[in-house]
Amino acid sequence: MEENLICGLHAVLAALKNNPQGVEEIWTSDSRADKRIGRIIETARAARVKIHKTPRAALDRMVEGVRHQGVVARLRATPVRNEHDLEVFLANLPEQPLLLVLDGVQDPHNLGACLRSADAAGVQAVILPREHTAPLSAVARRAASGAAESLVIFQVINLARCLRALKVAGIWLVGASQEADTDIFRADLCRPLALVLGGEGKGLRRLTQEECDMRVRIPMAGTVESLNVSVAAGVCLFEVVRQRGV
Repeated sequence: MEENLICGLHAVLAALKNNPQGVEEIWTSDSRADKRIGRIIETARAARVKIHKTPRAALDRMVEGVRHQGVVARLRATPVRNEHDLEVFLANLPEQPLLLVLDGVQDPHNLGACLRSADAAGVQAVILPREHTAPLSAVARRAASGAAESLVIFQVINLARCLRALKVAGIWLVGASQEADTDIFRADLCRPLALVLGGEGKGLRRLTQEECDMRVRIPMAGTVESLNVSVAAGVCLFEVVRQRGV
């Protein structure tokens, strides 16, 4: 499956609305004619995006194994935002930014769900290491439900160096770890902040933890030791939102 393909009603509509010039063409199932698919076709026509009516089986082959809901889009290739772009971005942040750093989330469903929570919480940017991270594939984009097209996302070669640059820019790094002593609900999160979460299983890498200014944990009342990374991201991000009274 091509990495520049996205599918699903929310993801395709979000791409057409947020970055129509980045959508090259779309395919819709010739067996679907409801209002939701009609809205996508209308938006695509307004943006002068090429539309193809095609059998559902053809869509199944294009994004094999992914539930496409009767619509697939091809995005134009865009340059990946990198460390240099991040420097420029950091120089123009709002007074109290909220960033999300994901250190090695390798499941595309988890990555997409984290992006969805980040968008809902008003995160200004998401930072990913280039290696050992799930790609922004059709699976991740569909799980993000349009957030992958609306968020500013950076992929960096050296995450530790990137974290140091964030600190130089005045951003407080808060790492989420169940081994931390500080309860996130008792931590002061009303400051320029980057929330740092680790990947499935191992969590934050040692070098990443060492760069964090503070580590926090989500208190667990049951028998499980930790939450899925996408759930933890939602809990932590919205605790920041709660404290800031946004």
